[in-house]
This record gives sequence, structure tokens and C-alpha cells, in this order.
Amino acid sequence: MTRIKTLQGRDAPLSARVIQHQVRRKMGRDVAPIDVYSHAPGMLIGYCVFEQATAKQHHVDERLKMLAVLKAAALLRCRFCADIGSAEARQAGITEEQLLALPRYSESDAFDELERLVLDYAVAMTCTPPEIGDELFASLREHFDERKMVELTNIIALENLRSRFNIAFDMDPAGFSEGRVCIVPESPPAALSAA
Repeated sequence: MTRIKTLQGRDAPLSARVIQHQVRRKMGRDVAPIDVYSHAPGMLIGYCVFEQATAKQHHVDERLKMLAVLKAAALLRCRFCADIGSAEARQAGITEEQLLALPRYSESDAFDELERLVLDYAVAMTCTPPEIGDELFASLREHFDERKMVELTNIIALENLRSRFNIAFDMDPAGFSEGRVCIVPESPPAALSAA
């Protein structure tokens, strides 16, 4: 369920129906955010082009990007994103141990130094307002060139968009991780709570 009616079938504009068909073929089911975006077909098209352009970027290790996405979704408490993100993370090689350890990543042996650094960046970017310190950014620059920094920053910002959109419309999980380990919503750190 969502807070507004999802548009499907003949209720949706033709351009939205084409996109819904492509998403259904790829994902094996209807995806509520697409059906909600169908109320604004021009925005749906733009959103899908942005998602596709982002998905074609492979300069940053997929596992690192998935960890960042999962952390942002967990901090924002997006149940839909936690569900689909956990399924996609498993496909990218994220272990169940890492999914379960995500809330305490900074002291967990399940993550290496670079993974913890990327997770720190996801936390900093997900703060409201974002709080990215010079030291954190400089540490990331030791591992990532400009192109990789843009790719990593983009995927975290995109997950913030996805999560906040889905939360506003109260989107339920869609069963992508049904019966499997899934990340859990986290209590935001003090910097997030203060906003």
C-alpha cells in the first residue's frame, strides 16, 4: 500500500505503461515507486534515465556502492529500500554477516578499512544537513580519483532520493528479500538526530 493510488494498466499514461512493462520484465513484479511516479510521466522518464545512467557506471566496486546504498537506506529507515537493497546486495557479493553487522560496522571485523570509510561517507552524506568533513573526504581521495568520487557520491545521493521519496509515500517492502536476511532500520547517529 502507498499513501496515494498507484497507476497501472489503462490508468497509467502510455509512456508510464511502457516503463512499467520493462521494469516488470526485469524485476519479475510491479515496483510501487515506478507506479507512483507514473502520476508524473515526464518525471518518471527523467528518473529512469538517471537510474540507467547510474547503473552503467562501474568504476567503483559494486560491493562498495551497495554497502553505501544499504547504509543510507537503513539510516533513513526506508523499508522498501531495505528489502530490495538487501536482495541486490546479496547478488553483488555482500554477505549475510555484513548485512547483520551494518549497524555496528565501525567495530565489526566483517568490514575492511575501505568499506568502513565508504560507510562513514554514506553516514555523513545522509545527515540532514550533510556533514562531510575535510579529513573524511581526504581519506576517500587516497582511494578514489575524481571520477570514482563522483560515482560514489552520486549513488549515495540517489539512495537518499529513493528512500525519502518512498518514505513520503509510505511504501511497503515488496518481498524481494522474503525469507532471507535483510538490513534493519537503524537509529540515526547524534548528527542525524539533531536535525
